[in-house]
Amino acid sequence: MTRPAKAVAPLDVRREVALVFPGQGAQQPRMGADLYRVEPTFTAVMDEFFAAGGAEGRRLRADWLAEQPVPDFDDCCRAQPLLFAVGAALAFAVIARGLRPTVLVGHSVGELAAAAVAGVFSIAEGSRVMAARTAAMAATEPGGMLAVAAGVGRIREVLGADLAEQGIAVAAINSPYQTVLSGATAELRSAERALTAEVVACRPVKARQAFHSPLCAGAAARFGELLGRIELRPPAITIRSTCTARDVTAAESVTPEFWSAQLSRPVLFWPAMDDLLRSGSRLFLEAGPKGSCAAVLRLHPAVQSRTHVVLPLLPAASRADARAVFDESVGAALAMTA
Repeated sequence: MTRPAKAVAPLDVRREVALVFPGQGAQQPRMGADLYRVEPTFTAVMDEFFAAGGAEGRRLRADWLAEQPVPDFDDCCRAQPLLFAVGAALAFAVIARGLRPTVLVGHSVGELAAAAVAGVFSIAEGSRVMAARTAAMAATEPGGMLAVAAGVGRIREVLGADLAEQGIAVAAINSPYQTVLSGATAELRSAERALTAEVVACRPVKARQAFHSPLCAGAAARFGELLGRIELRPPAITIRSTCTARDVTAAESVTPEFWSAQLSRPVLFWPAMDDLLRSGSRLFLEAGPKGSCAAVLRLHPAVQSRTHVVLPLLPAASRADARAVFDESVGAALAMTA
């Protein structure tokens, strides 16, 4: 059974709660399914999301609960709606248990889950938002993403200063030593070969589109038009945007283009978190599978110095006991925030 890392920070420090929502690449078959029909709030949120999606929602639910993953599970049309729903359901479940987050942070599509939890739109409306996002991406040129164990500076040393000239975009800055590149398939494979030849470790991300690159500019515009049909409201909980690396303003939160622009802009995860980690004493709960965001956060000096604590709400392994991990992390969180 996989269990969350034991908290080493003093328990007599009262901590604010921050929820972190992962994005594409974190998806796993049956992620969080052990909580379904067991954790009431989690179940209600998932059911609301699937019901709002009609026939497509029923297909998503079947794919999510399937014992064997469907062939297109990693495509954005399956992975991202499910990441959105599972992340939001986990967040509302911990809130129902008595935890009150003061800030929400989402990586890529995770930022839309944060928006739903903050009340910018409802879960049912979120089903429409995710359908609109998927529809907008449908006509996008096939591509991919590449996780690189190096900073942007080192990548430019290997590939050249002008990455755009080679059809490559910096899609995400996850840490000073972890960058995600994005681009068309051929260009991305060429970059992977060049980086590997220089002993720079890299691996493909589980994505079939070149998110957060200029290839998604048209999709971002289409998504903005579709998003304009949904009423957007100012957030009731602070959202730290990984698109701008600062808090979302009330004016931005009700502007469709603000949320749609992230499709073609880089994810500034480390810059957004670095500023947040430089103040206060927080407990970061990752509302999603795999623990990819938690792993990055644990590299930060403020976490290593025990100023902040990071815990996952789901296990890293898809077949591990999700209920045990969720219960243990929530129990630890309640003790640290009492």
